[in-house]
Amino acid sequence: QVKLVESGGGLVQPGGSLRLSCAISGSGFVMQAMGWYRQAPGKQRELVAVITSGGSTNYLDSVKGRFTISRDNAKNTMYLQMNSLKPEDTAVYYCNVRTPVSGYWGQGTQVTVSS
Repeated sequence: QVKLVESGGGLVQPGGSLRLSCAISGSGFVMQAMGWYRQAPGKQRELVAVITSGGSTNYLDSVKGRFTISRDNAKNTMYLQMNSLKPEDTAVYYCNVRTPVSGYWGQGTQVTVSS
């Protein structure tokens, strides 16, 4: 079983920064990819950033150059550094781990960008 716990969300002014963390616990699984998704009110959940087991990354076009996904294998933690935040980045952010047989989600953390 894999358990994911996000933290680091909050209220920030436009242009500000936040760093989200996703603590991963569990054993006996092979990670194919890890990613951050977000869901704004009335919208579908969308993939924001992904990092594969080989370290390759990919980003939603609207966050390229502003967000950075990373992981610390020693700490079993994934991060999303978000800079130059915009009101349209407001959403609940979820971390996700994908294995060959299943996918796992955290409970989500709210990010609100507002003045």
